[in-house]
Amino acid sequence: MENVHLVPEEEEDDLYTGYNDYNPTFDSEDLHNDMGFQQAVRTSHGRRPPMTAKYPGTAIGGRPIGTAYGSRMPVGTAMGRPMTGAVQDGAARPMTAVRAAGYSSSVARGSVFDPLGQSKGPAPPLETKNEDTPEEKIKILEKKVNDLIEESCLAHARGDLQLSLEKAKEAGRKERALVRQREQTGTSDHINLDLTYSVLFNLANQYANNDMYTEALNTYQVIVKNKMFNNAGRLKVNMANIYFKQKNYTKAIKFYRMALDQISNAHNAMRIKIMQNIGVVFIHMGQYSDAITSFEYIMSENPNIKTGFNLILCYYAIGDRERMKKAFQKLICVPLGIDDDDKYISPNDDPHANMVIEAIKNDKLHQMERERKALAEKYIMTSAKLIAPAIESSFAAGFDWCVDMVKGSQYVELANDLEINKAITYLRQRDFKQAVETLKMFEKKDSRVKSAAATNLSFLYFLEKDFDQADRYAELAMSADRYNPAALVNKGNTEFVKEDYEKAAEFYKEALRNDSSCTEALYNLGLTYKRLGRLEESLDCFLKLHAILRNSAQVMYQLANLYEMLEDPHQAIEWLMQLTSVTPTDAQVLAKLGDLYDNEGDKSQAFQYYYESYRYFPSNISVIEWLGAYYIDTQFCEKAIQYFERATLIQPTQVKWQLMVASCYRRSGNYQKALETYKDIHRKFPENVECLRFLVRLCTDMGLKEVQDYATKLKKVEKMKEIREQRVRSGRDSSARGRREGSAGSGSSSSPINTPPLRASVSRSEAKYSPVLEQGRDSGQSNHGTSAKGERLSVKLKTLPGSNEPYEASTQQEIDASYVDPLGPQMQRPKTAARKRNEEDEFADEELGDDLLPE
Repeated sequence: MENVHLVPEEEEDDLYTGYNDYNPTFDSEDLHNDMGFQQAVRTSHGRRPPMTAKYPGTAIGGRPIGTAYGSRMPVGTAMGRPMTGAVQDGAARPMTAVRAAGYSSSVARGSVFDPLGQSKGPAPPLETKNEDTPEEKIKILEKKVNDLIEESCLAHARGDLQLSLEKAKEAGRKERALVRQREQTGTSDHINLDLTYSVLFNLANQYANNDMYTEALNTYQVIVKNKMFNNAGRLKVNMANIYFKQKNYTKAIKFYRMALDQISNAHNAMRIKIMQNIGVVFIHMGQYSDAITSFEYIMSENPNIKTGFNLILCYYAIGDRERMKKAFQKLICVPLGIDDDDKYISPNDDPHANMVIEAIKNDKLHQMERERKALAEKYIMTSAKLIAPAIESSFAAGFDWCVDMVKGSQYVELANDLEINKAITYLRQRDFKQAVETLKMFEKKDSRVKSAAATNLSFLYFLEKDFDQADRYAELAMSADRYNPAALVNKGNTEFVKEDYEKAAEFYKEALRNDSSCTEALYNLGLTYKRLGRLEESLDCFLKLHAILRNSAQVMYQLANLYEMLEDPHQAIEWLMQLTSVTPTDAQVLAKLGDLYDNEGDKSQAFQYYYESYRYFPSNISVIEWLGAYYIDTQFCEKAIQYFERATLIQPTQVKWQLMVASCYRRSGNYQKALETYKDIHRKFPENVECLRFLVRLCTDMGLKEVQDYATKLKKVEKMKEIREQRVRSGRDSSARGRREGSAGSGSSSSPINTPPLRASVSRSEAKYSPVLEQGRDSGQSNHGTSAKGERLSVKLKTLPGSNEPYEASTQQEIDASYVDPLGPQMQRPKTAARKRNEEDEFADEELGDDLLPE
């Protein structure tokens, strides 16, 4: 404090003297304690005496009152208010205009700085609304109706049509209750018409979405007939759409025109859409002239791609060549209203611009632009392919005209695609030479077109089995576009037919790396692994393919075949059962199921599937043979006769089927019919030993005189057979001695074994970008006989009962020179699973279902 120097007041005047002084007259905190003031407020009496010059008195004798300064000052009444310029205790009244709000450097006695009023405690709770009032009930009900409409729309967006309809109906019920409540309260003038319109419109929409067209039309009629709804006439478009779905085209036209009359010219876009709908209805009615009138009006006012395409269809329907050309020219001149792709290419190295371009490169707007452009290209390509054969004398001249028109338009890149379609049209007409010439013109074009043309050329040469040319053009397609999966698949196919499976697998895997959705490459890779013996990897490929192509019969068959090769017959049966759900009339699949059940010992199931296979394809020898043997094994020889007679018709030069027919007659006790059958066989095959033996036996049992003639013929035939066999044996011995002498003279050299080539059958000739290695067994091929493996795996005849009956089999190595009653029939039993596998190993290159079938 010794360093603090106080300035005396008399030295100089302080500019802010009295600024923070507070006149206690304006203190209102203790007014409720001022009895005189309270009395004056309550009554018109109690006027205070006039205050003195310095200290104003009060009605109760000038009781002092505490102020913010701690002094006791009397408060003046309305009669004793101090003058504005009065000075109290030598302090001038402060200027209120420049005083700080709520703050004073002099703290009032008993007060705390609290500008936010936090010391007063929490605010009292809000008063609860009384929901029992009619207005509150109406507001709550309106909110429920709006919520129900919103829930109905959201359910429809999720695809739950039934729930959306239920919510719409409930909203309708709530809205009617709301109207009744307003009528009861006398506030019907305040009915919310917008809410009523929303409820009815949503209900009609949900009826239409659930195909309840009658209810939807009735609801729309309620809206349209109510004059209080503005612009309700537009809903006649919705009613016309419903009539169109009901194929009531006359009423649809009527309501479209009524809606058109109620829409002003200011809404031109909507009028154009209604006119387009009218044209489409006329097309369905076959009134192409009226449709042309509507479409021509639209193309003159506001042309668009869909209307131009529809106009070309109408001109094509009436066969007007010149107007087809004009319409095509209008179609390719329709503006798309989209920007060029150049704006998505960065012009410089500006990082900010690059970020913006990356952000908009795949946004919703750019996706919409791409979709619109793709749709326009689709319509133009379809129109060109449609009118090309009709506008000129030949389709080639028509294609050339379309190509010239497209080259001069904004769709110049479609000209090359039209040329490729021209080549494909040649293929459909079986004119391979012209197709190849057309595609060869693209060898000097840009890389994308060159790659596509070379891919198709490789495919064509592959179909013609010119694998060298196919390989050459596959290489050309790969050099033009290394990331073309179709070219890689074609290259892998050429390596596959060369039996270089490792290299083929590499090309297929590269194609999958470039395009993981290339199902052809995945299928071919599975076949390649199967040829390499890597069955687990092949199974993995086909399981992945099945996840993509859920209903592919070829994939299911390959899976069943792989499980059979992996000795898992139960899984093989399971996959074949799934296959029958896709192709229930495939006789080969049913026969395969019968074979698997037969190997498992389930004869009843095997018979069921073999019989179904016979119903769909009664010319399969292996199935006929199994069914005949089954009936013989179950002692129903009469039923077996029809199957062996069918086999006789299919293979009339095979004597064993006729012998089986005669044997069935004999076993069933019809000896006369059996004798006639054997005689007929003897006339056709006079040197057949088995037939002569049966004739001798039957004539002996029946006491016929012809027995001696047949016995003499039997001895002659047996003698001739014995001489023939001796000659064959002597020839074999001499050739064996010659080979031994030759090998002794020339060393131990051996000639190479020629592997049988892989079969390549073609089922389709329409060119696509990549051929696919398909398995050769399908429902179409099953009608051309059995495959090699199918014959190996077929069920042979069962051993027949009986020990003292004549020999019936067609094998000849067990026949003696003289007639001796054999021990009994020796018919070939079905092959066991191990025996089948041994035979399959001998035919490794003839797996069922691995033929080359380009798609």
